[in-house]
Amino acid sequence: MLRPDPSRLRRDSDLYALEAALYRRGLGPVAGADEAGRGACAGPLVVAAVRLPPSARFDELNDSKLLTEAARERVFERLRRSQAAISVVAYGPDEIDARGIAVCNLEGMRVAVARLPERPGYVLTDGFPVPGLPGSLGVVKGDRTAACVAAAGVVAKVTRDRIMTELDLDYPEYGFAIHKGYSTPMHEAALRRLGPCGIHRKSYANVAASAVPPAWV
Repeated sequence: MLRPDPSRLRRDSDLYALEAALYRRGLGPVAGADEAGRGACAGPLVVAAVRLPPSARFDELNDSKLLTEAARERVFERLRRSQAAISVVAYGPDEIDARGIAVCNLEGMRVAVARLPERPGYVLTDGFPVPGLPGSLGVVKGDRTAACVAAAGVVAKVTRDRIMTELDLDYPEYGFAIHKGYSTPMHEAALRRLGPCGIHRKSYANVAASAVPPAWV
């Protein structure tokens, strides 16, 4: 007979412990918010808010960065089929350039939470508190500590990755389906060769530098 892995049991238990404590104190419903694409130089910033059913447990749920693409897709589909409440907000490159990534990120979390079908009693966010949220708490490594934050991170990441894969059809020379708009060597080489395209964030230093024609001697 297969025995449960104690380390996984501890990890899964810890992932839901913070939310369970908030519910025991009557502070529910508890929602989590997280983003994907803040560090990219192309494509949208995607922010998600998720309220998990209090007693639900989701196989493989973890920090999206620790999951394979296939695992993220599986978790995403489980969340969609469950009774979880999900809200997603996206900000395009033009708005990011005009308003700044930090402003879009904070506003996106407030908007995503506000669009949940039921107003949460408490909101957990990854890393830092967000002004204007009801009873919010910024949790260090929140996507590895709180299940609702991990779920929001998976939703944001999968949603954004799908968008970037679609945009790759419009701009196939850049490899967006592979690097998803982050500043990888492949992406930087394409920027130097081709210059920025319509979905690049023109206010970002590496993108702005690639738009300057080389000096001829």
